[in-house]
Amino acid sequence: MNIFLREMKAFRKSLIIWSIGMLFLVGSGMAKYAGLATSGQSMNEIWSAMPKSLQAIMGTGALDISKVSGYFGVLYIYLVLMATIHAVMLGATIIAKEERDKTAEFLFVKPVSRMSIISAKLLVAVANIVSLNIVTGVSSIYLVGKYSEGESVNAHIAIAMTAMLILQLLFLFIGSAIASVSKKPKLAASISTGILLITYILSIVIDLNEKLSFMEYLSPFKYFEAKIMMNGGGVDSKFIVLSLISIVILLMITFVFYRRKDLKI
Repeated sequence: MNIFLREMKAFRKSLIIWSIGMLFLVGSGMAKYAGLATSGQSMNEIWSAMPKSLQAIMGTGALDISKVSGYFGVLYIYLVLMATIHAVMLGATIIAKEERDKTAEFLFVKPVSRMSIISAKLLVAVANIVSLNIVTGVSSIYLVGKYSEGESVNAHIAIAMTAMLILQLLFLFIGSAIASVSKKPKLAASISTGILLITYILSIVIDLNEKLSFMEYLSPFKYFEAKIMMNGGGVDSKFIVLSLISIVILLMITFVFYRRKDLKI
């Protein structure tokens, strides 16, 4: 039994649906930009008239949304939110589903070690999020390029997609670690998604109150901000290092607790 191929087949439909969703989000977002750009109204004036709290939620910040790069920066926030929700749910589900679906007994009677099983599952999860990231990146470069009017955006989008992949990996392993530690597999996805939403809300609260900026380390959504990346600021190396360290720690937790887990079969 090839666990990798079995799991890839099991999550094939889900990947297709999420990919279509990302394509739709990018396509509809850029279509909205095209409509606003030809309306004769100043998009910056429209957004600046909104309450500061709404601006923080929608992610306008310091972005010049009259430019396609600035507008994509706003859209990018929602792309990241969707991608990380997919990642955290995938990480939790791919670990917990054997107990949830009562198929652990079938899996663990096979002459395969738990290390091999968990490794194959995590490789499948990584393959899925990388595939979703590629679909999002390619569609973004193509569709944003159609409205760029000579503005150079490909490099910014490439940096943004790399940052999104790091966040996807981070939340993937948050989900897998929680599923490995949790004694209630049915709750793993809910707990993981709850953590994601709390950190996202925290990022908005920090934007609304600069005095809370010291808490940015608690929210991965503050590590790679569109308003910095799309303005040519790149990414802060300290957040890359922090993310990678967190990924390694979460991966270790997943392996250690999965090996010791008392599976309910």
